[in-house]
Order: sequence, then C-alpha cells, then structure tokens
Amino acid sequence: MTSRVAGRAVALALALGLAGCGPHSGDTKPASRLTEAQRDTALARSSLPGASTVGRALDVAGRSAARSAQLDSLTR
Repeated sequence: MTSRVAGRAVALALALGLAGCGPHSGDTKPASRLTEAQRDTALARSSLPGASTVGRALDVAGRSAARSAQLDSLTR
C-alpha cells in the first residue's frame, strides 16, 4: 500500500516537473512586426473613434522632436 502512495507521489512530482519546463508565455513571438510608430500611424488613419486625436498627438510629437533637433543643432 505504501509503495503505491510513493509511486503516485513520484509520478505527481515528475508531472509537475515536466509542466514547469514547458514554454513560457514570454517566449512567444509578437503578434505584429510593426513598430509602435507604424501602429500609431495606422490607428490615426483609421475610422475608429478617437483616431483623429491620435493623429494630432503624432503631429505635435513630430513638431516637438523637430524643434528639439533644431535647438540642439544650434548649441553645437
């Protein structure tokens, strides 16, 4: 009787050990190969609610980056 319990315990430990060796959720490839900027641009061009807001935010961010680059080039 105790050998059956010990056998089941070993089988359970083995099963749990093998389950821990499986692929992890972080090991999967991303669903999209687009960059964040490409996804944002696609969203801004869509007809979803709020898409125009995303487009305006991208425009503002672009203008801000251009202005920063211009100011940075002046200090060199």
